[in-house]
Amino acid sequence: MGFFSKLKRLWTAEDSPEHQAPEGAVQADAEEESGSTEQTATDDAQAEVAEPVAQAQESGAEEVVPEPEKTIEEESPEEPEIVLTPEFIQTEEAEEVVEEQPEEALQEPEVQEEPTKVEPAPAPVEPAPVEPAPAEPAKPETATLITDDQPQWQKDLTVALRAAEPKLSVWLEHVLDGIEEVGDPLWERLRFFFDALDAPKAEAEEFIAKFADWLDDMEYDYVSDFRSELQYRLALALDLEDEEDERSRLFLKLSEGLSKTKEQITKQIDGLLATHSEIDESFWEEFEEILIMSDVGFEPTMKLVERLRERVRKAGTKDPAKFKEFMREELEEIFKTGPRITAVTKPEVVLMVGVNGVGKTTTIAKLAYRAQLQGKKVLIAAGDTFRAAAIEQLQVWADRIGVDFHAKSANSDPAAVAYEAVERAVEGGYDLLFVDTAGRLQTKVGLMDELQKIRNVLGKKHEGAPHRTILTIDATTGQNAMSQTKLFNEVAKLDEIILTKLDGTAKGGIVVAIAMEFNIPITYIGLGEKMEDLRPFNGADFAAALLGLEDTPEE
Repeated sequence: MGFFSKLKRLWTAEDSPEHQAPEGAVQADAEEESGSTEQTATDDAQAEVAEPVAQAQESGAEEVVPEPEKTIEEESPEEPEIVLTPEFIQTEEAEEVVEEQPEEALQEPEVQEEPTKVEPAPAPVEPAPVEPAPAEPAKPETATLITDDQPQWQKDLTVALRAAEPKLSVWLEHVLDGIEEVGDPLWERLRFFFDALDAPKAEAEEFIAKFADWLDDMEYDYVSDFRSELQYRLALALDLEDEEDERSRLFLKLSEGLSKTKEQITKQIDGLLATHSEIDESFWEEFEEILIMSDVGFEPTMKLVERLRERVRKAGTKDPAKFKEFMREELEEIFKTGPRITAVTKPEVVLMVGVNGVGKTTTIAKLAYRAQLQGKKVLIAAGDTFRAAAIEQLQVWADRIGVDFHAKSANSDPAAVAYEAVERAVEGGYDLLFVDTAGRLQTKVGLMDELQKIRNVLGKKHEGAPHRTILTIDATTGQNAMSQTKLFNEVAKLDEIILTKLDGTAKGGIVVAIAMEFNIPITYIGLGEKMEDLRPFNGADFAAALLGLEDTPEE
């Protein structure tokens, strides 16, 4: 029996799946002493199985034969015939065994066919573990759904979010349902909301930490005090600012901010339409007066009226009821700007210019705040070194919004501040650098020359800098804003304009005048003091809000 056990080990050591049939034969030898006759009968009856077995044995015959011969000489010299029979499969002995026991030979092939059928079975089983693999990523999605392990509030919130209209304001309404004060329940719900949107956990935690710090600085305790700010931050962090719901919210804010301008322009246009049955020459004369009184300016007014005359003529109608729609379409065309190359070599350097008192410092803070919420690494440089407390004021804003700050001592050379700031931004891997400059009157030649010096220094230190030069204008200054734009554009080559304090003036017509005269993109408008009140400028929405057309144009 020791020989058969060794022989069994040799046979089972083979990796080929075809050796499974001989393994069954060896087991049969262990059960009966006449195992040799049964194996030969089986091999003869299964000619198809024996052929691949024989081929496999030919490749390994040299390895199998030497060991049995040694065992024959040392342990069991009486059984040499048993060793030769299964390995060489002698056909003559097989024929004799078939004659003696035909019934057993016929029965065993049926039993031996089953393992041959089992052999292909493992082949299709192999891809089986591959199929459930893609199903595993779907588990996190179900994890945010209803499970027995979830608290009841998570189950209720999951059902509410899935049934809600896919808008940020609607989602936030459910997230904050039942939450009135700052505390752990608020943070847990925000974490769950981020998880439901598949937002990375690291970004969610960073968002919550920064928002919590902001609440501490502002000393806000109740949701009603900061709900609008929270939605604004979420819209930026989740890249949802351009969704329809957020645009509608901005349109309402814009319409409210233009309330004083609307009283000056819209109401007078409504009165003009009510007193004229057709668009005639007297209609155009009164319309010109309305525009000039709204600080559109004489030249821009003449250009706008001429363009509107042409549009009305092409439409082939003189119906005053359609005039507002004509004017909205014309304003949309005026505010359109061509495509611009926005790709830059980091860090992007933004030079902020403007006169004193226009809100330049707070505008820098609001722009940096937006960029920081969008995941950018931001640095602010205090280039206004002459105005009292200007450096300290900007540093307070930088600390409040959580961005880095670079400054030198008071009365330092602004160009030196800009040079060092660019050097730090390059070495520190910053995405965006805002360089503040001293507020200066456009009539001061020396200060305007200094601005050109700063531009030259930035360009030498970082190729292409400044990548953007932004002029901040106070909308309440009316026609003086036109003069500022003209002179700053000559010196600094303006790329963008930001209009602040638009919510506090009846002279909103200056927006139209600047767009028509200089063709410089108006990128943002200030509608209040809060961080969220600096919003991207949309010409179509502005035209609709200005004319009191409640339906925002579809894009």
